[in-house]
Amino acid sequence: MSDAPGATRSIFPKNHPTVKYGRIGVLLVNLGTPDRTDYWSVRRYLKQFLSDRRVIDTNRLIWWPILNLIILTIRPGRSGKAYKAIWNTAQDESPLRTVTRAQYEKLTSRLNPGILVDWAMRYGTPSIEERLNVLKEAGADRILLFPLYPQYAAPTTASVQDNAFSALKKMRWQPAIRTAPAFYDDDDYIRTLANSVNVHLDGLGWRPEIILSSFHGVPQRYLKLGDPYHCHCQKTARLLRAQLGLAEHELQITFQSRFGLEAWLQPYTDETIATLAKRGVKNLAVISPAFISDCVETLEELAIGGREIFLEAGGKNFTVIPCLNDSLAGMNLIENLVRRELSGWI
Repeated sequence: MSDAPGATRSIFPKNHPTVKYGRIGVLLVNLGTPDRTDYWSVRRYLKQFLSDRRVIDTNRLIWWPILNLIILTIRPGRSGKAYKAIWNTAQDESPLRTVTRAQYEKLTSRLNPGILVDWAMRYGTPSIEERLNVLKEAGADRILLFPLYPQYAAPTTASVQDNAFSALKKMRWQPAIRTAPAFYDDDDYIRTLANSVNVHLDGLGWRPEIILSSFHGVPQRYLKLGDPYHCHCQKTARLLRAQLGLAEHELQITFQSRFGLEAWLQPYTDETIATLAKRGVKNLAVISPAFISDCVETLEELAIGGREIFLEAGGKNFTVIPCLNDSLAGMNLIENLVRRELSGWI
């Protein structure tokens, strides 16, 4: 005898607690966002983010005074200004939250009604623990954890998985968990990226002389410690270049968002943008393949800050190619990846 998905188990003894089971869950996870742009909201977000040992692995005796006495005093104001510049005022939330919710809603409509889809943020709300519990209570005893990061990195992918596994520790009855692998070299991902480049550039009244493939940076020593992120980024850029039929000098790889005093992966995006303009490059495009969803790093750091750097250094035309977001092509990619990872369950 088999019960319907999500049904209560009738085989349990009388007076046994109601238990839902038999459904499949998918949890999309993005990095995170503050709930507001005010000092204290941004401070809470940054404290959670920068307290993660996967993100900052400096000795706690050294890092905690720096974080609490210096960074969390100064940086919330600066970051708040950046968020205000790109804030979705209509919904009073960051674009990352808007886009991630839209991805969840559209994926829900694409999958079998028996599959429960949800979304969470590694830092901020809604939390991974909260949404895992919601899925479990709704009867999901098999859950696919899907970090929206094409390239694997310990500060991103591993942190999401750490957090999810910590939540599982508190459960008496844990659901079965699958974690989606990085898809940095997936053929569908590369084709979709390349198509997004072509579509965007076709809508401009000019052509870029160079395209920068800008990835979020990490400290250089992470590479030496065994993190594959740098290699994943290099392969994504190489495959994208080949798909677009460009030479190496026409699509260059750079790294953005460095933080602190130690050396990060190079070349740096901001310095490269300035150098290219000073050398006479007048038309420049930037794409961010490490981000599936537009966020403060793409919309403010690149689209606003990068443009200012380029124009001030002598450039003329500058554009940032949007992330895949919840576009038709972007949702086709996410759906295909999710269906692939659910094979054997559906």
